[in-house]
Amino acid sequence: MTGQIVITGAGIVSAIGNNMAETVRSLCSEKTGVGILRHLNTTHKEFPVGEVKMSDYDMKRLLHISDEPTTRTALMGMLSIKEALEAASLSEREGLSIALVSGTTVGGMDKSEQYYLDYLGNDSRNEYIKAHDCGATTEMMADYFGGFSLVTSISTACSSAANAIIMGANLIRGGIVDMAVVGGAECLTKFHLNGFNSLMILDHEQCKPFDACRAGLNLGEGASFIVMETAESAQKRGAHVMAVLSGYGNASDAYHQTASSDQGDGAYLSMQKALNMAGLQPEDIDYINAHGTGTPNNDMSESQALLRVFGEHMPLVSSTKGMTGHTTSASGAVETTICLMALQHGIVPVNYGWKTPMENGIIPSMSVKAENPLRHIMCNSFGFGGNDSSLIISRYDHEQ
Repeated sequence: MTGQIVITGAGIVSAIGNNMAETVRSLCSEKTGVGILRHLNTTHKEFPVGEVKMSDYDMKRLLHISDEPTTRTALMGMLSIKEALEAASLSEREGLSIALVSGTTVGGMDKSEQYYLDYLGNDSRNEYIKAHDCGATTEMMADYFGGFSLVTSISTACSSAANAIIMGANLIRGGIVDMAVVGGAECLTKFHLNGFNSLMILDHEQCKPFDACRAGLNLGEGASFIVMETAESAQKRGAHVMAVLSGYGNASDAYHQTASSDQGDGAYLSMQKALNMAGLQPEDIDYINAHGTGTPNNDMSESQALLRVFGEHMPLVSSTKGMTGHTTSASGAVETTICLMALQHGIVPVNYGWKTPMENGIIPSMSVKAENPLRHIMCNSFGFGGNDSSLIISRYDHEQ
């Protein structure tokens, strides 16, 4: 087992910014990226979404990609990995054993649903049909950069990216790799949008996590990846340490295919595991980035789990999905990176859209500036089937 796992790079693409700098500005100005759907070719324009403000062509141009078969999920992933590698000073990776672990569920579905009839009729778009599955998307990202010694994908619905971070940390702790580039990417698709609509959990207006009048979620898309290594590795390379991944936990309440249990058993267990691993007490957590989807079930279940864990020591809490939309499988990484920004800039993102307290629920933060320096932040990601994960990132003590 190794010592501290630290974060030395991060990159992000979402509805509120195409990089870290843009995202920080949006968080500080309380700017939502949720709006009218523009890039996905669907008749369902009635649902607000958190769409990335670039076309596939725009992203290909930034990445200097011409005619190679690519998917929107992979393109967003490439952009965020590129930013993370640059931040971690990893333009040269020779001699390093590095894993790429990506969480996604949609994968390349945007292209396979677009070209499915061509595939059936004339085999003219087979390369895009082959790019349908989650692993193919990760391989596209790995091939674009090269130099990864281990490449794998995780698909556990909305906890996918958080579980990719956990897996990367375990690979480092087990001595299997020196470093890990971990996170997730997810684009909007027709199947994606129609599937959530069939569950009747999409809000026709701006979503309102933890609000008494909440009516559902706004889907989003995006990608975020972080670079992790041991503190010793970072010191040896002279890399800047952004934070410590001090604790994490994964649990399942095994309650229902989509709904969470009334008391939030899986969420409660994942948060307790993360606190135990970090050696922290509930009162040590300064801010929680909640899963907070805006659905009646999630927000009540998560509120109950938070109250069970933190009780009278409830820290500042907010959901950032009112700004980014729910980026589903990418959300654990998108929101972990937002937590990194909160730690570095001393901000507590507002719970955009909230107005009215819900009965027996938590009261989210509506202030963008932390009164005291933040030291420990928890990030929750809860998936269908009760696959629940909690991460804790902490301020790095250079003297440790």
